[in-house]
Amino acid sequence: MTTRLLHQLLGIELPIIQAPMAGVSSPAMAAAVSEAGALGSIAVGATDAGGARAMIAAVRERTRRPFNLNLFCHRPAVANGSVERAWIDRFRDLFGQYGAAPPDHLSEIYQSFVTDDAMLRMLVAERPAVVSFHFGLPPAEAIGALRDAGIVLFASATNLAEARAIAAAGVDAVVAQGWEAGGHRGVFDLDAPDDRLGTAALVRQLVGAVHLPVIAAGGIMDGAGIAAALRLGAAAAQLGTAFLASDESLADAGYRAALASDAAYKTAMVRAVSGRPARILANNFAALDADIAPADIPAYPIAYDLGKALNAAAKARGEYGYGAQWAGQGAPFVRAMPAADLVAALAAELSAAMA
Repeated sequence: MTTRLLHQLLGIELPIIQAPMAGVSSPAMAAAVSEAGALGSIAVGATDAGGARAMIAAVRERTRRPFNLNLFCHRPAVANGSVERAWIDRFRDLFGQYGAAPPDHLSEIYQSFVTDDAMLRMLVAERPAVVSFHFGLPPAEAIGALRDAGIVLFASATNLAEARAIAAAGVDAVVAQGWEAGGHRGVFDLDAPDDRLGTAALVRQLVGAVHLPVIAAGGIMDGAGIAAALRLGAAAAQLGTAFLASDESLADAGYRAALASDAAYKTAMVRAVSGRPARILANNFAALDADIAPADIPAYPIAYDLGKALNAAAKARGEYGYGAQWAGQGAPFVRAMPAADLVAALAAELSAAMA
């Protein structure tokens, strides 16, 4: 499918997709991006069906244009009491430094879409234009129900095997998530080796082997980067880090300050914050991760229960360095402006680069 056909399928004017970023992207951001001619996105993996419905309504209050709604399709967590108790004990003294105690126990704070029937019923009823999957795929029955509802489907892949599984499942487009990308890696199997393919190499592999439109994601921050992705055969580019400092971003003051600091030049892939690998700015949590074995970390999202509690305790004392400050390797090129202005700038840069 060419870029033009993808535009027609999505009802957008530009080959630009604002990445769904749980905790950071907002309905206001998604609506502003969609109104500007690109595809805005909201992430609902961290909420339930009622919360997702409210977010959909908040976007629709601001725009009638299409937008993307993103879901987490991770393997449901398997609790391990001894690992979780040891994890709590590991951080007990650090909590104490901020005048707080760690949680008494840890919980699976997010339900995976693979088991969330209420979320599926809500989506079929609300019929957002696009639904996308991260960390894997939902059951075939869920994909069929969403397709029958007329919803366009995306799914993230970090390698060719995942992309082929996406194509075989009947999904409409594949998001090629390169190693450069910020936030959580979309790997299907945490126990398998990660190929760590960069965006350019991954896009070229998928364009040549999978008969789906490929959306490039990872390290793309400007119109020149979008143009490069299109020249590699991508039908569109997905940008997340580029929107972190936008007016509509939910990033807090500490996050924004870190983005504007030298930390932006030193992102790291860490697992300790949430239980899954994710690229983060060089902060206190990233430094801790270097000394922690993956086997010592509770399953995702159980580990995230403690990570969020530690961030809250530290923030209460003015320390922002334990936040989930996800960012890609393009972080030094973040621009602070309204999301619509950023889309306009990207479009102008793209036009110049493609001339």
